Amino acid sequence: MSQIEREAMEYDVVIVGAGPAGISSAIRLKQINPDLSVVVLEKGSEVGAHILSGAVLDPIGLDKLIPDWKDKGAPLDVAVKDDNFFMLGEAGKIRIPLWPMPPLMKNHGNYIVSMGNVCRWLAEQAEALEVEIFPGMSCSELVYGENGEVKGVVAGEFGKNPDGTPGDGYEPGMELHGKYVLLGEGVRGSLSKQVIAKYALDADCDVQKYGLGMKELWEIDPAKHKPGTVTHTMGWPLGSNAGGGSFIYHLDNNQVYVGFVVHLGYENPYVNPYLSFQQFKHHPMVKELLEGGKRVAYGARAISEGGWQSLPKLEFPGGALLGCSAGMVNVPRIKGNHNAMLSGIAAAEAVAVALSEDRSGDLLNGYDALVRTGEIAKDLKPVRNVKPLWSKHGLMASLVGGGVDMWTNTFGFSLMGTMKHGKTDAEATGDAANHKPIDYPKPDGTISFDRLTNVAFSFTNHEEQQPAHLTLKDASVPVDVNLPKYAGPSQRYCPAGVYEFVEEEGKDARFVINFQNCVHCKTCDIKDPSQNIVWTVPQGGDGPNYPNM
Repeated sequence: MSQIEREAMEYDVVIVGAGPAGISSAIRLKQINPDLSVVVLEKGSEVGAHILSGAVLDPIGLDKLIPDWKDKGAPLDVAVKDDNFFMLGEAGKIRIPLWPMPPLMKNHGNYIVSMGNVCRWLAEQAEALEVEIFPGMSCSELVYGENGEVKGVVAGEFGKNPDGTPGDGYEPGMELHGKYVLLGEGVRGSLSKQVIAKYALDADCDVQKYGLGMKELWEIDPAKHKPGTVTHTMGWPLGSNAGGGSFIYHLDNNQVYVGFVVHLGYENPYVNPYLSFQQFKHHPMVKELLEGGKRVAYGARAISEGGWQSLPKLEFPGGALLGCSAGMVNVPRIKGNHNAMLSGIAAAEAVAVALSEDRSGDLLNGYDALVRTGEIAKDLKPVRNVKPLWSKHGLMASLVGGGVDMWTNTFGFSLMGTMKHGKTDAEATGDAANHKPIDYPKPDGTISFDRLTNVAFSFTNHEEQQPAHLTLKDASVPVDVNLPKYAGPSQRYCPAGVYEFVEEEGKDARFVINFQNCVHCKTCDIKDPSQNIVWTVPQGGDGPNYPNM
């Protein structure tokens, strides 16, 4: 526990993160027992400000949580009408037929949504049930009880000097205690990392794998707009350098989501995921769609891709991991929001039982088992070999072998068993001496954009006098190890231009962290080959402010 004296507030349940998992959990708790005191703490300036997702939403979680969501005005207005899948070459494309794909890969019955707006709507439903939601409240520390259980969090600390000492307007924040604490921080959450390490929740699972997802919101020529159209691509421009693909989703109001995902297990340290995204937009199919339009917003975030075999234990003394804090994305479906909601519901039901039995601070005994036997398991287990096939044997092996494996799984068995992922994404990074630099086209300022220009369209802001929320375990490693051995990959894998190596004649190279640019994607925490960069939360309200994303 921190040595700083703080006031404390007591709740039945404290939830960290107002994403789909956290808010769903809060709603379900109040549905079960309206007398429970439930608080949700959100680091973004408002609910939805830090939510970035594709997104084509499978409404299974929403159906379970709020069956009459249509009557209540949920912002699911654009049903999927047309589903396309292409393999791209530099100048052409080949349509991949959908009929051989298992039923789970079809998007019939799903909706193109802004998950930020869905979470804003969910927050309204939660507040109507008297859930307390506090945006702008970063949770910077865990609070432990006498028996080593998690009993709360520290939230709302403001006003530190750059060196970490209290400034003139320092506010120590508060301790918010709960009989149970649920962590719904999203991918690679800072508190979730601590809990996983402290209680060895990942001792019996495979390594987690990740992708970097980048997304732009465009307004396009109305003549080109086809609401309900979903397009996915693989292939160019990544080739053999990295795995990944794209998505193009037509929502309403002549708007289109254009996104690009790069799997972070790539070897070549010269790969630049952001420039690959910008290059992709110059494919004739994409360029023709975007010409005459304008980019409205930009953002980026990591995606958990390990799937079924990478799920850690979900319960710890005093709480549980929800959604992407544990990693519940279905990679071939490119969907995780439905599982996040289902996990929040399942955790709430387990907490409600524990509280009805006057238990607090111990293991929930039921949530983990429910996830591993219920709807989430049915979604994740059949696709568990797609990602390792792709990582180890390439795209075509993943398409063919993964497709066959998904089909056999529909009948309850797999010829492949459960494949292992192998190396972490950090360990997968190869020496620069064994790879060649990649010549990326320069952004043209119309279809493609440089990083700093695009970061302005994430509406990111950080108070500059606070301590940097991106810290180094060893300040010498970037220049002494990562620059000579890996050619300084952080200056390329970061989609916001946070990291740079400044080399001046006659002087040693300097490693500079421009934390003000950070869009909270967590890629650096994941991909740094020396695992020397640690992402922590800045003060509350800082970071991106995503509109309609």
